Amino acid sequence: MTSLKSEAESAQKAAKILLDGKIAVLPTDTVYGFSALAISGAEGTEGPRKSGLDLKIDQIKKSPESKPLIELISDPLDIYKYTDQEIPSKLLQKWPGALTLLVKNNAWYKALTGRDATAFRCPGDEWLRRVIGLCGGPIYSTSVNFSGKPVLEAEEDILRDFGGVVDLFVRDGDKKNVLPSTLVSLLDGEPKVIRQGAVKID
Repeated sequence: MTSLKSEAESAQKAAKILLDGKIAVLPTDTVYGFSALAISGAEGTEGPRKSGLDLKIDQIKKSPESKPLIELISDPLDIYKYTDQEIPSKLLQKWPGALTLLVKNNAWYKALTGRDATAFRCPGDEWLRRVIGLCGGPIYSTSVNFSGKPVLEAEEDILRDFGGVVDLFVRDGDKKNVLPSTLVSLLDGEPKVIRQGAVKID
């Protein structure tokens, strides 16, 4: 199923697909990304739990090994739900934007995910932040491509390779020559640029 980002209720449609535990290709402020809920059951009696949908995305991308996916949040301060680290103001003020921060998980999120750290981003795209807000928690995001192959920029290429395996593709035009997000690690306390992308870190 495809829809246009410009359509009325497109954010609600995308959020419903994700809340139903399905996989979508969504436009971001950088490239298109595979997205799914990172946390499911937040409103249920069992409480929140890791969705496991990252493994399904790995299968779609034909990834040989499971690599932790970036998680998108709807508000910069939401990061403090998942980490106890203090984020330097010079970094936090670049959100929303194309900056990804790798931080240590707090005890709750470590227990939930089984991981010591997570890479978070608050995207610059207002529509996407609305989708995340409607989902009530972080969503996974990873580039649309087969593992080891170039990132797909054109809508027709995404439809050719993945149109039959994802539940929704929200179209927003081709994403030509777009830089990825800048990735900064805070695991050692001091910011360390792991990947230089769209956001310049002084």
